[in-house]
Amino acid sequence: MAVSNQLSIAVVGSGYWGKNLVRNYHDLGVLGLICDKRRSVLDDFSAQYPDIDTCMALSEVLGRTDIDGVVLATPAETHFNLAREVLLAGKHVYIEKPLVLDPEDGETLIDLAEKRNLTLMVGHLLQYHPIFVHLKKMADAGELGRINYIYSNRLNLGKIRREENILWSFAPHDISMILSLAGEEPESVSATGGNYLHKKIADITTTHLKFPSGLQAHIFVSWLHPYKEQKLVVVGEKKMAVFDDTQPWQDKLLIYPHQINWERNEPVPVKGNAERIQIPEDEPLKLECKHFLDCIKIGAHPKTDGREGLRVLQVLKASQRSLDVEVSNPCEMNGAKAADEFSKRAQFGKNVFIDKTAVIDENVNVGDGTKVWHFSHVIKNSVIGENCNIGQNVVIGPDVTIGNGCKIQNNVSIYKGVSLEDNVFCGPSMVFTNVYNPRSAIPRKKEIKRTMVKQGATIGANATIVCGNTIGAFAFIAAGAVVIGDVPDFGLMAGNPARIKGWMCNCGVRLKDGSLICQECGSEYELSGQTLSQVK
Repeated sequence: MAVSNQLSIAVVGSGYWGKNLVRNYHDLGVLGLICDKRRSVLDDFSAQYPDIDTCMALSEVLGRTDIDGVVLATPAETHFNLAREVLLAGKHVYIEKPLVLDPEDGETLIDLAEKRNLTLMVGHLLQYHPIFVHLKKMADAGELGRINYIYSNRLNLGKIRREENILWSFAPHDISMILSLAGEEPESVSATGGNYLHKKIADITTTHLKFPSGLQAHIFVSWLHPYKEQKLVVVGEKKMAVFDDTQPWQDKLLIYPHQINWERNEPVPVKGNAERIQIPEDEPLKLECKHFLDCIKIGAHPKTDGREGLRVLQVLKASQRSLDVEVSNPCEMNGAKAADEFSKRAQFGKNVFIDKTAVIDENVNVGDGTKVWHFSHVIKNSVIGENCNIGQNVVIGPDVTIGNGCKIQNNVSIYKGVSLEDNVFCGPSMVFTNVYNPRSAIPRKKEIKRTMVKQGATIGANATIVCGNTIGAFAFIAAGAVVIGDVPDFGLMAGNPARIKGWMCNCGVRLKDGSLICQECGSEYELSGQTLSQVK
């Protein structure tokens, strides 16, 4: 794609972190458009940046011929579908971490960007921090000697998320830095964690990495910590380095010339005074944004390109597999030994019922109180939450996650790429698809589209959910409906193709036309555009 001297960037998603991207691209004079689903957010930006256009739909962004690149700061489960649409529209794309949630999706985006000669960049911010850039140069030049060990702490009280656990929220930056310093891929990864605020979401995790060279590293992340700590420690044979991002600039990087001498066959530590390194101060996010613009202009590969994002994703996935099986044995990165390293049988909680005709594969986790009925099959690497009811002739998996309290009625297949949050109802014989254009003779495994069904949603009997879409929280899909796009929270959808017919209360009663108060339970809602939210 030809790029003019004056680039124009659109930022899609302008919430907690997106607003910082908006600010930086505006300061750099290239912000052309802000896209967000929330009208109130866009109104605030219009007041702050009256010279910048706003919109609520990605289609408007992609239809703008003056937009050269798109910055995605949206929830991780949306990254693949949105980035794919951006690349297909011929625009460069920057994706906030993580790249995607599935390595196959990552490969698809990388191939698409390469074929179209477009920039694909991942937001691993600390790779652009002047302190880490200098530390990386020192390590590459051998100033620290052979690196023996790296550990990273990223701790704070909040920001606590519910769409992802602490591992996926905090650890990508640390994994990215460690892989960069190591210069090699880990041969094994193991992780442990603790779930304290929610049974399904880890609040604290420790991940251990072993590399072929003998280098080891660990990453400790938590959002239940009494104070903020962001510290990377690199233990070299000659020197040790501490990158503490909570300190004033002049103290962020300290080099300790500690050594271990051998005297009378005993190791004796020799300590030296810390050395401060003078490094010009600059904002890492501004440098990262400028790097994206430079890559678009000259066609260079970003420092954190799709391949780098994929390497980080593979470590995250291996860490999550280790967490899911709740054992201390390492999870091999290539997955070849995963079944042997972990248990060869399924993991069952308390009071689980499995009918004798049902089949449960290896590496399946079934939560407390769940029932799996006649002739159903749960395929490997799938997780079913607590107190679920899986009806007759149901197929789940592989690699499917189902939340707590879900009811899957008879004759439903939940394929790879589909995820259900808590308390989802799937009516009899409803259908999920996971590729757009299946052919019996043509493999499409790399083209699986992710489908997310949010908390409390209901899908009626014989309904069809076309892949690649999100069913909003407490949405209601009528029997026989064919859903071909995203469904908003509380939306009532019916028809072929399904269209919004009204709104549903979270108690399952339709809100009467013109009223935003449930006549059954008294819950109150407010409507902004096509977004309904509960106020009490």
